[in-house]
Amino acid sequence: MISDWGVRARVTFVAFVPMLVVAAVLTATHTGLRLSELDQALRARAQAHARQLAAASEYAIFAGDRETLGQLADTLMLEDDVAAVAILGADGTTLASAGRFAIVLAGTGSDLARMQALETADGRWLRIVEPIRPSHLLNEDVLSGGLVQDSVAQAPLGRLVVDISLARLERRRSELLLIAAGWLLIAAVGSLLLARRMSHSVSGPIREAAAAVLSIGQGNLQRRVRVAGGGSLRALAEGVNEMAERLEDAHALMARRIEEATAELRARKDEAERANLAKSRFLAAASHDLRQPLHALGLFLSELAQQPLDARSRQLTNRLMTSTDAMEGLLDSLLDISRLDAGVLTPEITVFDMHAKLEHIVAAQSSAASARGLRLRLRCPPCWARSDALLFERIVANLVSNAIRYTPQGVVLVACRRRGERLRVEVRDSGLGIAPEDQQVIFQEFVQLGNAERARDKGLGLGLAIVRRLIDLLGHRLELRSTPGRGSVFAVELPAAAPPPAPAGDRGEALALGHFDDLRVLVADDDELALSATSSLLAAWGCEVFCARDAEALLALLARVPAPDLLISDLRLGGETDGVRLIERVRAQPGLAALPAVLISGDIAPETLARVQVAGVQLLHKPVRPARLRALMHRLLVAQ
Repeated sequence: MISDWGVRARVTFVAFVPMLVVAAVLTATHTGLRLSELDQALRARAQAHARQLAAASEYAIFAGDRETLGQLADTLMLEDDVAAVAILGADGTTLASAGRFAIVLAGTGSDLARMQALETADGRWLRIVEPIRPSHLLNEDVLSGGLVQDSVAQAPLGRLVVDISLARLERRRSELLLIAAGWLLIAAVGSLLLARRMSHSVSGPIREAAAAVLSIGQGNLQRRVRVAGGGSLRALAEGVNEMAERLEDAHALMARRIEEATAELRARKDEAERANLAKSRFLAAASHDLRQPLHALGLFLSELAQQPLDARSRQLTNRLMTSTDAMEGLLDSLLDISRLDAGVLTPEITVFDMHAKLEHIVAAQSSAASARGLRLRLRCPPCWARSDALLFERIVANLVSNAIRYTPQGVVLVACRRRGERLRVEVRDSGLGIAPEDQQVIFQEFVQLGNAERARDKGLGLGLAIVRRLIDLLGHRLELRSTPGRGSVFAVELPAAAPPPAPAGDRGEALALGHFDDLRVLVADDDELALSATSSLLAAWGCEVFCARDAEALLALLARVPAPDLLISDLRLGGETDGVRLIERVRAQPGLAALPAVLISGDIAPETLARVQVAGVQLLHKPVRPARLRALMHRLLVAQ
């Protein structure tokens, strides 16, 4: 690591570290000795007090004078750091005590014999036990008339127990450590200042040249190095100055060219932004008027398809539905791009059956594949995934639709396999393939390779642009492998999940099977045609439908009908109360706070989408496909 340091760092290191080590050793040695002296002094003073009191207590214990013993204990309590004093007899009974012991005294008998000086684990208290021994006195022998030494007096008369508080010693230790740290810090700062001073004098000219080169590299071409000294240092300074002058001349020429190009790009950017703003305004203004009749037409055709028709009428109905679906697909693509660019699309992450989802997508695309003479296959083991089911379906459906459009013959395969904790879904085709230089371009809006004539059967060129935006929104991983003439592979990786528990109860089982029998639905729409089409479709699904053309009529109707299970409202209701406000007012009614609600609108203005998102209401854009409405109703009711 030191080999990577510069000259200044090395000189600073050599001057700073030895001085800091010496200062640290001296400070630690002095502080350690001082702390040891303080500790020994406290223990010696405490032992001396204990011995003095033990000697003074001898006669009082011998005479059994507890009052005198208590006075002696109180006298010792006046000494600094003494926390508690106890005088015990030979049998361990407490003859006198003062203060409060931090450690409970031992019992009597053998426990007293084992009592020794000790220190608490936390280092806050010190206990000293001093035996009270009798003096060597000569007693008169009454029988012999002589003096003999009293052998019984050699046994201890009792023990003195003193608890010493170490708090003051700890404070003094802390002060000494703080002082030592201060001196060490002062030594470190002084050493560092001295080391930097030395390094500056040694490496100053070299660092000045290096700083000048770095500054020039960052664009400060006016920077010059002061020419001083001689030899290699002078040659270095002159070389840096000459290099800076040449770079400054080249930069000035380049800046003029860039300024001219920037002005041209700015003009084109402003023009593109004006065109994009005009497009957004047009889509927002025309969307509702275009979608309203198409929405009603789709609902009527869906209901008509459920009626008994002759062969010719059935053929015409199917063609009408095909044309309506094509127009709806084009409008949906434009809507998706607008919603994604507005940033108001919020994913609803759930756990769903991957096999069932891919099977549904393949079934929906089978007719388109058969019409082009392609074989559409599915390979997917039973598995579950965690993502937004509707957005993920749109991703895979766009990839499959794109593969069918650009595969003249052969097979389109949709496959899924597990990789650890993730699922990898691949859409493989045997089509034309994509050149390496075009593999990023195809994810841009309105880009269609090999469709210069803009054939209608190849869409608008928004499918892959929507896929890229949805992948980024969901946080999944998209991979593309393609070779011209050998087909393409689009792969999406997303988290795997465990199967969720099935809904319980009769109503849950019915919803799980997709039945809406006896479901009470409130419908509000100011357009008579759309209101009639929606109510007819819901009634055909087995629902009990209650209709109103404005918010006030629906609120009045709500007071006369049983509690609803679902509310479907158009955004524009022709009055002061729109669909968002209506849903809020209905949910404010007693018992309807959690009522599932669906908002239908043809307005794609960003401010409208943002308002609906803040309200937390499920939104469907016109024209609404019956299958999409049915799927959303099923999801809301099962979730409830």
